Amino acid sequence: MNSARALFVERGFHATSISDICGHAGLTRGAFYSNYRDKEQLFLALFDVEADRVLSDMAQAVAEVSPGADPVRHIIDRVGAHRRENHRWFLVSMEFTLHAARTPELAAELAPHEDRLTTGMADLLVRSLPNLTPDHARDVARLLTALHEGTTAQELIHGSTATAFRDRLLSDLIGTLAAGRTP
Repeated sequence: MNSARALFVERGFHATSISDICGHAGLTRGAFYSNYRDKEQLFLALFDVEADRVLSDMAQAVAEVSPGADPVRHIIDRVGAHRRENHRWFLVSMEFTLHAARTPELAAELAPHEDRLTTGMADLLVRSLPNLTPDHARDVARLLTALHEGTTAQELIHGSTATAFRDRLLSDLIGTLAAGRTP
């Protein structure tokens, strides 16, 4: 799976073939197909691995916040520490998302994977910000995901100006939620 991730990140989802993946990983096509129906199913498995990593980073950041420290700043800094690596994954993830959006059957397959990430984020939000109800936390998780995706795209094009904007916006939004107000 690491070989496939490396190729997807380097070349893009569409430009990476199953033959490329097999060659890079030292697998036969038969071995590939014994584990995955197609390249899309492999990508969905990689999506879950990446989602688990993001949720783990976020959970660790929540656990590390010292009493009296600014939890919002700590979480943003901790998750942002992987910014360059995240940008590379973001590009291939967005490519796949657009591919899925154009293919209804694939969109239906991607949705539960995205929902799993949203649910994990919502659970962390409820633990971190006790003023949030689980339903509200799920909506906030979706909003944070949309905010992250949009501002990451802007950051890739506009650089540090967009980074500062995103960090301010996230800090303000989470600060508002922590105070018990709704955005």
